[in-house]
Amino acid sequence: MIRHPLKLGMVGGGEGAFIGAVHRMAAALDGEWRLAAGAFSTDAGKNTRTGDLLGLDPARVYATYEALLAGEAALPAGERIDAVAIVTPNHLHAPVAIAALTAGFHVFCEKPMAMNGGEARAIAAAAQASGKQFALAFTYSGYPLVEEARARVARGDFGAIRLVQVEYIQGWLSGSLDAQGNKQAEWRTDPARAGLGGCLGDIGTHAFHLAELVSGLRVETLSAELATHLPGRRLDDDVSALLRFEGGARGTLKATQVAAGEENGLRLRIHGERGGLEWAQMEPNTLTLRWLDRPAEILRAGGPGLGDSTTPLLRTPAGHPEGYIEAFANLYRGFARLLRGDSAQVPGVADGLRTMAFVEAMIANAKADTKWTEIVTGERR
Repeated sequence: MIRHPLKLGMVGGGEGAFIGAVHRMAAALDGEWRLAAGAFSTDAGKNTRTGDLLGLDPARVYATYEALLAGEAALPAGERIDAVAIVTPNHLHAPVAIAALTAGFHVFCEKPMAMNGGEARAIAAAAQASGKQFALAFTYSGYPLVEEARARVARGDFGAIRLVQVEYIQGWLSGSLDAQGNKQAEWRTDPARAGLGGCLGDIGTHAFHLAELVSGLRVETLSAELATHLPGRRLDDDVSALLRFEGGARGTLKATQVAAGEENGLRLRIHGERGGLEWAQMEPNTLTLRWLDRPAEILRAGGPGLGDSTTPLLRTPAGHPEGYIEAFANLYRGFARLLRGDSAQVPGVADGLRTMAFVEAMIANAKADTKWTEIVTGERR
């Protein structure tokens, strides 16, 4: 039986955008998806040029996301798109996602899930009511050695977890790019488009999600500091937190976009009774294991010693580096499996609600005199 690619529509990601092109590459990598339609920009010229560049039928390059949903829903079932990828600034995540789910389309959305917890809960309700899948682009969960780390913690290799340290260090906002017309910087520092947090929502959510995913533990309470280092900047560009996990583990989280000279320094360290691990996004094909009673071990992507849940995420033999696009593609491949009725672990509604609750707890704690603030969410992964 011929296995046809699923059809994807995209909202956002037009000419000059960064993340839309990444989504398109990732979705196409395994042949599971074919871009069939889009509403790429509210600028008519950019929208048309993007559709032309991508080789789309002009009739399926729509002026608005509302037109895209209506136009595709009117097509025969075998011709219309199966899912919508939302690659817009944060303020459009909720309206587009809710409209797409209500119209009967699955959704793959950029993170954070929404502008605030209220919007996130509205998306969750729409997903439940529609019965459609909702996935979130927590890309780093797609790396093979992140899965290896998660699996080893879960099976108890290190004993009870005591320490979780995560940091996401960037430097690209060390200058006033947002005041100089840089579009990526502009919307990320604009509360009307980014939401409650700046650095916190943009990369702090990635760090938090990774820490909980790999440790297998939920943060119960946190103590936070949010800072804005550039005069006139309206959202945080530097955040820190002490974390208290269920079971007694303690942790720290650091996320900043003003560490001048730094690139994309996402790093995770977890330690238990018998040993621990370390993984860094800029060297993603290496996982270091450290032990109390024997020498350290180095695991490599494609090399020996990897578990059964890790190897399906690999595409090339050892020594052939896989990175960001491949990790992203693992999420799109998992999303396709869900739509085809198979099982897959892909970040979704529960992860979105959890990370939005983290953002709100961080902001509430930083503004208050209370030392510890609980992360309140009724959802579990």
